[in-house]
Amino acid sequence: MLEVFVGLLCMAIALFFLFLAFNVLIEPAYMLMFDRPVYVHWYLFPKELPSEAHFILNKEFRFYRSLSPVRKKYFRHRVHAFIEYYDFVGREGLEVTDAMKIRIAATSVMLTFGMRQYLTDVFQTIIVYPDAFLSLSTQEYHKGEFNPAAGVIVFSWHHFIEGIEYDNDNLNLGLHEFAHALHFSSLRKRAVGTASVLYCDMLDKIMKYISQPANREKLVQADYFRLYAYTNQFEFIAVILEYFFETPNEFRQKLPELHDMVSKMINFRR
Repeated sequence: MLEVFVGLLCMAIALFFLFLAFNVLIEPAYMLMFDRPVYVHWYLFPKELPSEAHFILNKEFRFYRSLSPVRKKYFRHRVHAFIEYYDFVGREGLEVTDAMKIRIAATSVMLTFGMRQYLTDVFQTIIVYPDAFLSLSTQEYHKGEFNPAAGVIVFSWHHFIEGIEYDNDNLNLGLHEFAHALHFSSLRKRAVGTASVLYCDMLDKIMKYISQPANREKLVQADYFRLYAYTNQFEFIAVILEYFFETPNEFRQKLPELHDMVSKMINFRR
């Protein structure tokens, strides 16, 4: 028994140091060379979704349709995990159905599909209203809101579903609010998570890029992003991520350098 215990202890110590070396030396060096983590997807027992969810994803999410069969399986696993991880609460008599949860989860998973850490603790609850709602923080009517102090993301379902139904108008409420959460989480965990380091390093490059007069002129001449993007850094990132998924070809054509940086920021890979 003692020999078995010692053997297990040695194995545990070896695994600990291997894990430490991977996180402290191997992966940081790999990211420095290739601007991407060593791996993103690895699931011992991937979860599956019911057939109704398959139908919704195939019909309503262009991003999902573009994935290979294996990556579609990863996507469905993440949707399942997202739904299990967060609380969904309906307001004003609205029942948050399983189909609604699929659409909400898929929107977030699409945004973070290139990141190993895709579940964040900057919110715990997703609140859904039938339509625009009175925000407790601003006392104004909102279509969506990310409130890290309260740990919630809030959506008007009417406006959320419009963002899915019209997937090439550069207006996607779900992407916009989840982008706020991703941005907040990444800045908070900059020195901790792999995805956060990559995100923040590329964010710095993006902000430096748009601070240069010649590049600002390119943005003006492109006449591409809506004016709300220029409100502040949070809104700029949220808006350009909407455009990145809604009209990717136009984004790439009009602003190729910025498009490339956004791709690297969220480790977007086909």
